[in-house]
Amino acid sequence: AGHATGAELQEHLIRARMQFNDALSNYDLFADAVTQRSERDTGLWLAGLDMAAEDVLALPGYYETPPVLCFLDRGPGAAIRRARTRLPGGGGNPIALIQIPRERMTGGGVAASLAHETGHQAAALLQVVESLRSELQARGDGEAWPFWQRWISEIVADLWAVARLGASATIGLIGVLALPAYFVYRISDDDPHPPPWLRVKLSAAFGRALYPDPQWAELEALWDELYPIELAAPARRAMLHAIATTIEPLRDLVLAHRCAALSPVQLGEAITIPDRAPTELRRAVARRGWIQRLANLRPAHALAVVGQARWTRAITPEDERRTVADLLSTWAIRRTLDRADPQPIH
Repeated sequence: AGHATGAELQEHLIRARMQFNDALSNYDLFADAVTQRSERDTGLWLAGLDMAAEDVLALPGYYETPPVLCFLDRGPGAAIRRARTRLPGGGGNPIALIQIPRERMTGGGVAASLAHETGHQAAALLQVVESLRSELQARGDGEAWPFWQRWISEIVADLWAVARLGASATIGLIGVLALPAYFVYRISDDDPHPPPWLRVKLSAAFGRALYPDPQWAELEALWDELYPIELAAPARRAMLHAIATTIEPLRDLVLAHRCAALSPVQLGEAITIPDRAPTELRRAVARRGWIQRLANLRPAHALAVVGQARWTRAITPEDERRTVADLLSTWAIRRTLDRADPQPIH
């Protein structure tokens, strides 16, 4: 250092300052997720959510599930910073970091948000959005397909939620998208999400294909009752109707898609779980002592059963909240015990 010039010392100082700021940026990204673990009930529930998210994300045989860390934040929307993406301060993100709105931590509705966000991570691990977008671009016929191409990332995440949770995903989506009518019918040029009016219908269409059951028609009828298309402005109504006529062709294209990571298996076949069908979920709810049995199920399956029970009014909103809170606590304790590494006593 005694032989360094002032300019060289200044360069070293600036580089050290930038590295320090990068480290702070990365720390700030995880600060909420880490500090919330120190809160008694919140920390326990978040650890349970971590375990549930990893179960929802799992697709054995196709990729290794990255660790998941959940945290709560203000605002209406959930979000994910995917594993293996670049951190603000440089370097690769080692985990999937999922932001959950505080308002969703009141019952089974949290499951739909969790499943949608993990769907984004799964799609990235499978690189399915890129190949689907290319296939949609090749269609090129009709005014609807450019919209589907623009929205395909969110569509795949909604499909993942339905495949993991069954009808609970669509039920949760209806709750999340219960917005003023203007926003339900709105088609935005810069929003990667389909309009809510189309999004619920597409979720139900995926459900009908994966897990055939009259319940999907009931869910769609409820949505039409809440938001009849007649409430939309005439020009917007015509556009929504034109796009809606292509929902089934789009659904069939997506489910039959073969990306490199899944080949030769079709996407729909790879992600379907038979016990998430409404008939199976109703059977689970009909068993004596079904609430006590939930702790013996995998987290994604248990959340799917709770959502089904809420739809069939087999559980009250108050009991639903208590049941989900108890499950999260149970999963947190189980996760801690499973990861414990006892040292031998000498």
